[in-house]
Amino acid sequence: MRFARHGTGVRAELSALASQVHPVFMLPPLASSWFGSMLAGEFSLALGALHMTAIFLAVYTAHVKDGYVDFHLRGEDDDHPITEPGCRLALLSASVAFFACLALLWLSVDPWAALLTLPAWLIAYHHAPQLDMHPLGATMGYPAGIALAILGGFYVQTETLTALPVAFAVVFLVLLTGIKVIDDEDDYAYDRSIGKRTVAVVLGPRRARDLAYGLMALSLVLVTAFALLPVFPIESLGAVLAFGVVAGFARRSPDPTLATMLLVRGAYVFLALLLAAVYFGPQ
Repeated sequence: MRFARHGTGVRAELSALASQVHPVFMLPPLASSWFGSMLAGEFSLALGALHMTAIFLAVYTAHVKDGYVDFHLRGEDDDHPITEPGCRLALLSASVAFFACLALLWLSVDPWAALLTLPAWLIAYHHAPQLDMHPLGATMGYPAGIALAILGGFYVQTETLTALPVAFAVVFLVLLTGIKVIDDEDDYAYDRSIGKRTVAVVLGPRRARDLAYGLMALSLVLVTAFALLPVFPIESLGAVLAFGVVAGFARRSPDPTLATMLLVRGAYVFLALLLAAVYFGPQ
């Protein structure tokens, strides 16, 4: 089986497969899995690594499937590093490995740990060409995966769910949905030309941007409310301030690419400060 469309040999084959590991999009789900584990307090490194591996395989599946559909089936992309048969074999291999992880989670924890992780693969595999053609699926697939990674990471350590991981999952679902709306604005003209109904296409760029920043503001309000209840440590308000500053700069940018870059990096800081607040805050 040949994976690489360009070049020959082992290096070219491995390079083609590695091309679907996109760190900017890979790191947040993996970090969210560990974040969920660390919310549990003392945690098993082995179980945390197993859950993180399952999440990695789900995201890898999504990247391979997106490239396969966009280049080989839709003809949207100008190039793709993996051959059509190679894409199918990579999808099969990643999926088999994912379900092997599910079986280990079932045996090592319980069936609910596997069932809570399964939707990550379902979202990933069906993102293209099904979910990415509709506003909810195109916008909320990735944020939903992040939320599931947090919940699953916590559950495999504790065999239960509490208000803390659920609250964090809700916050990141809302925040990242807002960021994804801004990200999709960058492809507004192209998506409209092929009938892809993103939020920007359905509402128009200006109203979509207003909705996006409204969702981000809501996520910050939720963190504030959870800190005052208190579900989150009061130190979580530092994350609200930091992301609020980044979002303020991003909103002033007329370029959705630059705005997305700022917001994604702001989300990294947001996650790090929330984790620090939980980990170092009063127990």
